[in-house]
Amino acid sequence: MNVTDKPVSDGKARPRPILMIPLRRCGSHALRLRLNLNPQFYSPYPLHLADFMPIVPLYGDIADDNAYFRMVVDVVGLQAASIVKWPGMAFDPVDIFERVRHEPRSVHRIAWELLLCAAEQHQARVVMDKSLDDVHYAHELMQLFPHMLLLNVVRDPRAQVASMNRAIIHDFDTLINTQTWVAAHRAAQSLIERYPGRVLTIRYEDFLLDEETTLKQICTFFDIQFLDKMLDISESQEARQISKMSALWSSNCFSPITTNIDKFKGQLKLHEIEMIETLSKEFMLRYGYEPMTQANFAFDTHMSQVATERSGDARKLAWQELEQENFQDYILRQYRADYLATVRNRLERSR
Repeated sequence: MNVTDKPVSDGKARPRPILMIPLRRCGSHALRLRLNLNPQFYSPYPLHLADFMPIVPLYGDIADDNAYFRMVVDVVGLQAASIVKWPGMAFDPVDIFERVRHEPRSVHRIAWELLLCAAEQHQARVVMDKSLDDVHYAHELMQLFPHMLLLNVVRDPRAQVASMNRAIIHDFDTLINTQTWVAAHRAAQSLIERYPGRVLTIRYEDFLLDEETTLKQICTFFDIQFLDKMLDISESQEARQISKMSALWSSNCFSPITTNIDKFKGQLKLHEIEMIETLSKEFMLRYGYEPMTQANFAFDTHMSQVATERSGDARKLAWQELEQENFQDYILRQYRADYLATVRNRLERSR
């Protein structure tokens, strides 16, 4: 991949943008943290702009400078409210607005300006956003950045859904999370078909079994040098930091455990496994995951409603437990949620 294809700003080539897709709990932090040990690469904790997207229509016509500047201010605020801070970065909304005001207008363009500026400060050649949920907006991003690449990280849906079921960032039900998994991979498949030369697909299980080969493959695709130190996660200060912040990231400062590949067998009931295999059959076949069941689960019309109610009850309990078990993680997540709610309320009042 020729890095000279990157856009030029003030006469200098800017970092090449990369988006990781399609869904969280795929081992994405393990990959990001190792790649971050390479000075040519930069990927801060993600903004997860998908959480901001329901608010976007409230800004009205962003062709109006007033509305667009308000959006810039709020996206800069979202970055400041991030659970994990970007070391050494503080953004001036006026500066960001001037940088993007004469380019095609989009909330994504604003967010990516923050990423590009941060990567430039770190003197990186490529910058990656780990906001995997942006897979549903990636067609717009590929138009905004014709040089953007996509890293498609695939994980066995049974293992990933089992992990999602226990994560406060997702739902607490196998049916709902499997539907989310399938929707994300359908969006990813659409991108693969439209931009085959700009997407690299890797399986997380292959990374677990052979870190070096997978990382070399990614580095070649990104056109950066593979460094042996990327195999030593103990060198990552960020990995040590975030592993203490949340149970979601507690394993990120250790080498991957290959026996966890089949851990889902003890976490899911057989009917849940068949449910997952039935809904994700197409993608399991495509990516080489062998089914354990006949993958012929019988769904009924009431399952979705029951699943939603069950997940909602479990979510309330999970937030209560998080507050008791890790007050720092709870307060940081609540602060970000409160920030988004405040922005929404202000925009609704102004309309």
